[in-house]
Amino acid sequence: LYAPRNPRILGARDDFIKAGRFAFASSLAQTAEEKMNPWLLLNHDINVSPDSENPQSAIRNPQSIIPVIADANSLTYVLHLKVGDETALNASDGTPVKLKIVGALADSILQGELLMSEQNFIKLFPDQQGYRVFLIEGGDEVKTSTALEDKLSDYGFDAISTEEKLASFHQVENTYLSTFQTLGGLGLLLGTFGLGTVLLRNVLERRKELALMRAVGYRSSHLSLMVVAENALLLGCGLLSGVVCAAVAIAPAFIARGGNLSITSLSLLLIAVLLTGLAASLLAVFAAVRSPLLVALRAE
Repeated sequence: LYAPRNPRILGARDDFIKAGRFAFASSLAQTAEEKMNPWLLLNHDINVSPDSENPQSAIRNPQSIIPVIADANSLTYVLHLKVGDETALNASDGTPVKLKIVGALADSILQGELLMSEQNFIKLFPDQQGYRVFLIEGGDEVKTSTALEDKLSDYGFDAISTEEKLASFHQVENTYLSTFQTLGGLGLLLGTFGLGTVLLRNVLERRKELALMRAVGYRSSHLSLMVVAENALLLGCGLLSGVVCAAVAIAPAFIARGGNLSITSLSLLLIAVLLTGLAASLLAVFAAVRSPLLVALRAE
């Protein structure tokens, strides 16, 4: 219902096309050169296939399909299209024009826009004068944006950094991620205390066994080392299986986004869980060793 019927169209100059910037999620590239730089697809002419019932229609009404490139997120969630699909819009004179999606950018700053070659843009919209969108690289961002906005204030120039632009696109997504991260942290906290409680209960339930081992000559240090080693093995296996499952779950998104994994924070988190479990085990062993020996042996 809210899909845009006429998304904003940008015309890409030849030097921008040849530069081969941005990463692509998918494209209709066939040759090796096109696969290296899918922007070259914008310079292709896609002819309309003749109507099977009226083959002369294409000859009487010669028209070509304009190749365009869009962001993958916009194609999927806004335009509800995919690479290879066709859409239509009206040119400046009201003539309907067919557009074919020949490439999809991977999480770019060009979300919500369709890009075609400058030649096709001038052909479809000859009444548009000058340039309205600029991509600027190099220099100090603060000084550059301040100078441009000051000198071009009469034209309403507004400079936005790429980080700020992407952050605005990911605002809703990041809100969901922060919410689930908070819930996950709460679950981890409750799970850690639950783990300590279970380990404490297991050792306390073995008071009879530990009392018998003390009676036959085992020292308290031997019992402590034995219980801590058992719990450390269980904790290590549990943490290892959890890390492997989590790595498998986040691997597709991690590879697609090319993010950075914080090994330090992950290691500190795992060490904190391990130390909590070991502390609970030591506390339980201390309580079991300090309990009266004869009372536990009578129960045994």
